[in-house]
Amino acid sequence: MSVRERWVVVATGLIAGLSITATMTSCGAPQKDTRQAVLQIGAIPDQNPEKLNRLYGTLSEELSDKLDVPVRYAPVSNYAAAVSAFRTGSLDLVWFGGLTGVQARLQTPGARVLAQRDIDAEFTSVFIANGASGLRPFTSADQLVELKGRRLAFGSESSTSGRLMPQYFMGKNGVKPEDLAGGGPGFSGSHDATIALVQSGAYEVGALNEQVWRSNVSDGRVDTDKVSVIWRTPPYVDYHWVVRPGLDDRFGDGFTDNLQSALLELSAQTENGSAILELFGAERFIPAQNEDYVMIETVGRQLGKIR
Repeated sequence: MSVRERWVVVATGLIAGLSITATMTSCGAPQKDTRQAVLQIGAIPDQNPEKLNRLYGTLSEELSDKLDVPVRYAPVSNYAAAVSAFRTGSLDLVWFGGLTGVQARLQTPGARVLAQRDIDAEFTSVFIANGASGLRPFTSADQLVELKGRRLAFGSESSTSGRLMPQYFMGKNGVKPEDLAGGGPGFSGSHDATIALVQSGAYEVGALNEQVWRSNVSDGRVDTDKVSVIWRTPPYVDYHWVVRPGLDDRFGDGFTDNLQSALLELSAQTENGSAILELFGAERFIPAQNEDYVMIETVGRQLGKIR
């Protein structure tokens, strides 16, 4: 065999070997997608971005250590964007409010509620008023009629504690959105912003998450000489973690259950756990399930937020 012929044989063998390798890669076990190898978490932007980045950055580190997978927090611009990102798979695990969680699950078959805070099983909203409004604390729900003709601000249009449930209780007591000054409420976008607008006098009244109200008062961000609580809603179920289906296929059998356990095991006895729970305003996370949010879905449909 000539030298030229030997080179042809060698080259043919190399080509065949490369072809077999390529075939095994394409037809055998799928290559891991670097995007899919990362657990993407998110949250509705209900408070200021600085606090959210600190909270979910710390949580990402804790979950990554517990689950031995990369975890990345991806902020979103508004409540609707959180629901959309969950539906399309851009986010795998999201901290939703009651309403947005229901919306996300209805749009993502197989999605599952994993956990809520201990305070979410019986959550409340507060109505706050600027002192110059002349409004004083209500002793009964029927006094909500005093809100007629007032400038009132909700938070996000899709907020459970900053819009849905406050509007529901207003309606039960004879106050419709069109009864408010200007023919409807304003929307601040977040609970923090609602406090600021009412304190400044831009709005006479605001409705928001009581936990955020208490946190802002405790941190000295509220001038209680200018703004105060005038009514507290009856309790309802609210915030919760919702996870997409299919994570066990991406990260291994039992991953979703392990993720739930990692959330439930967060403890104030560890440095990261203490920081996370403090920022969440809770002592611990507790198990929750889809069925816990039937009432929220019912109210959402009544008010036209779910169709």
